[in-house]
Amino acid sequence: MVQTSTLVTASVATAATAFVAYAIYFDYRRRSQSEFRRDLRRNERTQARAKAKAEKEEAEASSQNLRATVKSRVDEAKDEGFPMGVEQREAYFSEQIMAAEVMSADREHIPRKRLFCDPVPGCITDKLLAASKAIDSALAFYRGLKVYPNPGDLIKIYDSTVPKPILDILAEMIAYDSSLDIRSVPSGGPPGGINLGDIPNVGLD
Repeated sequence: MVQTSTLVTASVATAATAFVAYAIYFDYRRRSQSEFRRDLRRNERTQARAKAKAEKEEAEASSQNLRATVKSRVDEAKDEGFPMGVEQREAYFSEQIMAAEVMSADREHIPRKRLFCDPVPGCITDKLLAASKAIDSALAFYRGLKVYPNPGDLIKIYDSTVPKPILDILAEMIAYDSSLDIRSVPSGGPPGGINLGDIPNVGLD
């Protein structure tokens, strides 16, 4: 009776021989037949176009989902309202900026290698977690803008300190909120404003 190991070895050897034979045949056709080479190039271009189209559609869908989320979160923040008194606005501003810093730092601590490994279980969860923290952080920065007397000046600080992924989301929030005026006012600003120098960690160091 033929042992199982012998059958397995024979099967593997046969498969390997067939693979080598096909590789030799494929290489021969590639070298000797111009039409075959054209077909290969045509297939490569078709696959590249299909991949590019799929990536574009995925990016568009992701962008649409982000805009919908941004609108929803901004609407929720506006429905909750913002403090009006100077002291209340100062406390609220400080609270939101510090919360934004914490969430921004948490996002950065997610290992980058785990954000680009789709075949590995858990990676999608990590991507969603990073995106969620970016949105939460941007929303906190947005709330800070809503109570700061001169948002234009604060935007300049954000531009140089806030990580770009979060800044991009914040830009979407600002664009959606037509009531938010980010134009700078003359030096001195309105009385009773919030002094950035009095707020710790606003530089996001």
